[in-house]
Amino acid sequence: MSKKIVALLLSLLIVPALSACGSTNNSTAGSSTSSSIASQTSTAGSEKVKVSVTFDAMKEFTEAVGKDRVEVSTIIPDGTEPHDFEPKAQDLTGLSSAQVFVYSGFGMESWADQAVKAANNKNLVAVEASKGATPIQNTDADEIKEHGQYDPHIWISLKGAETEAENIRDGLIKADPASADYFKQNCDDFVSQLESLYSEYNTKFQAAQNKSFVTGHAAFAYLCRDFGLEQNSVEDVFAEGEPSAQKLAGLVDYCKKNNVKTIFVEDMVSPAVSQTLADQVGAKVEQIYTIESNEDDKTYLDRMKSNLSEIYDSLS
Repeated sequence: MSKKIVALLLSLLIVPALSACGSTNNSTAGSSTSSSIASQTSTAGSEKVKVSVTFDAMKEFTEAVGKDRVEVSTIIPDGTEPHDFEPKAQDLTGLSSAQVFVYSGFGMESWADQAVKAANNKNLVAVEASKGATPIQNTDADEIKEHGQYDPHIWISLKGAETEAENIRDGLIKADPASADYFKQNCDDFVSQLESLYSEYNTKFQAAQNKSFVTGHAAFAYLCRDFGLEQNSVEDVFAEGEPSAQKLAGLVDYCKKNNVKTIFVEDMVSPAVSQTLADQVGAKVEQIYTIESNEDDKTYLDRMKSNLSEIYDSLS
């Protein structure tokens, strides 16, 4: 992280830490919880848990688990590439009064730890949503130097989403133990939907003879791990730069050899090179979702269903 970013984050130390936990009502309907405890936790039916999240997928998971008992604010604006986001002090002021901070991890938000320290909020529950999952290692030396050793795109995986939702559940329970059963039930329901979708497509992908698809941005390694698939991509894991002439020629040869008829492109990545590749091999360009930003006003499950359907169709 640059010294400039660290300095901006540390400037948050001058922002008074306002604990939202201390602003809850002293009386809770239908509960004999003491006022001292009620002042520290949001209780069922009273104030919502204030949650600050980094980007859209974390917002989706938090709302799936917390539903009407969370108030979620997103740090990275829609339309901003999260890989390139460098927070300013004003972007992070909400952490001083939030009860929970959710970030994905695996290096996606390299500034997260420093932001938590700078917030100076002793009541803040920080949730690294990918905690406990097995990361996929980056293999490119330049990528490792610039971005770290892991591929961060775990949320574009049904199994990864399960892990992240469960970690978010645990964080919400820490902030609001009175709503533990509510959060657990919501999480179970969401995981059940993820498992149902996984089972449907695992059967389909296992029966498919072709296991490879072509994307504009190498963001689907965890999804591939879920189903035993392989991605071939125009751009790298972090969607930086354009492919060399040699790489593009290799992709053209691959697409022709394997009769590839679909080149996927992502909302946050320029479609120009993908379109060039598609033109050279007689393929069509189709959208696929990375769920880093709000896309087409669709839910996480809607977008993952679309992704899986599009990928499966492209294998035929």
